[in-house]
Amino acid sequence: MMGLGFVPIFSLALLVSISSAEISNKVGINYGQLGNNLPSPSESVELIKSLKAKRVKIYDANPHILKSLKDTDIQVSIMIPNELIQNISKSQSLSDHWVKTNVVPYYSDVKIRYLLVGNEILTNADTGTWFNLVPAMRRIKASLKTHNIKKIKVGTPSALNVLESSFPPSNGTFRSDISGPIIKPMLQFLDRTKSFFFIDAYPYFAWADNHQNINLDYALFKANNLTYTDPGTNLTYTNLLDQMLDAVAFAMKRLGYPDVRIFIAETGWPNDGDIDQIGANIYNSATFNRNVIKKLTTKPAIGTPARPGWVIPSIIFALYNENQKPGPGTERHFGLLYPNGTKIYEIDLSGDTPLSEYKKPLPAPTNNEPYKGKIWCMVAKGVNETAVGDALSYACSQGNKTCDAIQPGKQCYKPDSLFWHASYAFSSYWAQFKKGGGTCSFNGLATMTPKDPSFGHCKFPGTTL
Repeated sequence: MMGLGFVPIFSLALLVSISSAEISNKVGINYGQLGNNLPSPSESVELIKSLKAKRVKIYDANPHILKSLKDTDIQVSIMIPNELIQNISKSQSLSDHWVKTNVVPYYSDVKIRYLLVGNEILTNADTGTWFNLVPAMRRIKASLKTHNIKKIKVGTPSALNVLESSFPPSNGTFRSDISGPIIKPMLQFLDRTKSFFFIDAYPYFAWADNHQNINLDYALFKANNLTYTDPGTNLTYTNLLDQMLDAVAFAMKRLGYPDVRIFIAETGWPNDGDIDQIGANIYNSATFNRNVIKKLTTKPAIGTPARPGWVIPSIIFALYNENQKPGPGTERHFGLLYPNGTKIYEIDLSGDTPLSEYKKPLPAPTNNEPYKGKIWCMVAKGVNETAVGDALSYACSQGNKTCDAIQPGKQCYKPDSLFWHASYAFSSYWAQFKKGGGTCSFNGLATMTPKDPSFGHCKFPGTTL
């Protein structure tokens, strides 16, 4: 009996090792384009090569970028825009046309390996797209088959908030509103097509939201003596990212899919941010990215406590600091490069550079503790004046006497300039609405300052952190 049982077990082990070998542990880079000062696609591809990235993900199917990636050895991930999902889910001919137009012309010369349907569709409230997501994925897979394209995996990236529970990791559970109707059929599709569950996993946000209870070094892969043991499994964790990934693994297992592989579609750490955004600095960004690359590229693969030895494909966010990304300041400061193409700090995505060989000293972090004091909200440098005018009108239309002081004849009317009027309006708006969730952002037009802009009789309302 032993002899009979040995052969299939050996064959299975061989099969697993072969399938693992086909999945590269090379780290890639997310190439976002939300900036008005970024290098051209051809220049960007050269910069991607200089970072030794073996993968690149773009958030569309930009033909100029795809042409620039021709005859390179870089695996490419392209994306179908969120707004097309509903129509594609209902029309095989539209799906076929999209693949024919955006994939077929490039496939022979560009290593397109992943086609992602939308981006973080399940993060925000449903706008009619949630229930079209998996049908659209099935349509796109069928279109690829129609065109005899076999090397492209179809998936969709999700933020970690698809989980309603992630702590401890063994308690990982998908949200009840999407678990049965959307996630389960998605996992069935991913399992059947041997694709990946693509996840955007950011230890930075988890730490920043709970920095009183989570050690910063634990989030940065620096906690040599700090561990966490999951009481449900007795698995021991040495970093926050592993906890996040295993929470997803346990959530999939809970739905009956323990073997669907995880692909980190985005991870990273901001190199700067707003004054009230703790821990967003060059030192932490370099430390996290260097350490995560080291972990993910180690051979043989480390995996996670729940999935030891599993290769985890991954893509760092992002190539550039993108000055037109909306939201808090961190959103515009995830890049490995400044828009002029220079490195913000030394980094090697191949993992071949030992940590000890990064010689250039990093600036000491100054914001690892929450800022305490008063801050003001001002118009940022170099922004579009028309957009500022619109934001000024918006701010003045909100709240109680938000812009009284900048009316003609009032104490802050002079100097009569768009910059000063909008800056007053932004500060006044923020002072009124911060407690209710208002931000100093105005779609990237505003920035915070600890320097009081008040002058003479004109007192700018400030916000105390």
